[in-house]
Amino acid sequence: MNVKCFLNYVSPRLLTSLQFLYHFHRPLNWFSPKDLNEKINWLKFNSDTSLWTLCADKYRVRKYIQEKGLDDTLVKLYGVWEKAEDVDWDSLPDSFVLKTNNGSGDILVCKDKSKLDIENTVRMYSALLSKSFSETNGEPHYAAMKPCMIAEEVLDCRKQPVETDTLIDYKIWCFNGKPHHIWACFNRHQGSVEVATYDLDWKRHDECSIFTSHYKQAQSDLPKPVSLDKMLEIVSKLSCGIPQVRVDLYEVDGKPYFGEMTFSSAGGFMNFYTSKFLREMGDLVDLSLVKRK
Repeated sequence: MNVKCFLNYVSPRLLTSLQFLYHFHRPLNWFSPKDLNEKINWLKFNSDTSLWTLCADKYRVRKYIQEKGLDDTLVKLYGVWEKAEDVDWDSLPDSFVLKTNNGSGDILVCKDKSKLDIENTVRMYSALLSKSFSETNGEPHYAAMKPCMIAEEVLDCRKQPVETDTLIDYKIWCFNGKPHHIWACFNRHQGSVEVATYDLDWKRHDECSIFTSHYKQAQSDLPKPVSLDKMLEIVSKLSCGIPQVRVDLYEVDGKPYFGEMTFSSAGGFMNFYTSKFLREMGDLVDLSLVKRK
């Protein structure tokens, strides 16, 4: 058991406090949280996060999407399995996407099944399914998720507004059903991704960001998505009644597709926004209206 897992076993809240101190060199203000990071961490331990557990689950969120009448935004599902050893490889097409329902950064894009090392893939996903963010990041809502892996259709990144190496991820922050801004991520490579922050009128705001070796400043502007108005309608429906959530969408051939919903971005330790911007977003989260545990 590593140190984080041990601390989480002792007290997830203690682990969170120590991680916050490590990242920001100041204590987390549990009694009067101000910025978005602080409020996310407060919400993790003091509010009813049952909806977080459902909607952060990349498989079970599909039911939530359907209940909202947004079936047409779902990427085609090929299969779901509780164990990597149970994957029916013969039933999968030549190209597909594999991922766990409770992970991050574990996506495998298979473009040619005949070249896939199945034995190694099974080994990798067996290990991933045994892990949980609840053990290392102090995110209790992940502990209630039943792990599984899913296979979905590959979205064609060549059919986007601009040519990029990977899908453009439109991460839209929402507060009680109101979209606030779009954090666009694209050209993902091993260990880095280009990012840019846009307001709802698609004006770029680099002053809101802190760029790092991982989160690199986008070298060029992205064109406004054809379906931006539709995207904003979608995230408004999905985030209605939720104090804060980030809804990720894609756009392929002018059509928006659902990616995921994230309630504890970076575990509540986001270092890619300025203090001023984090405080601005924190001000939009009214904890007095939150349903407590």
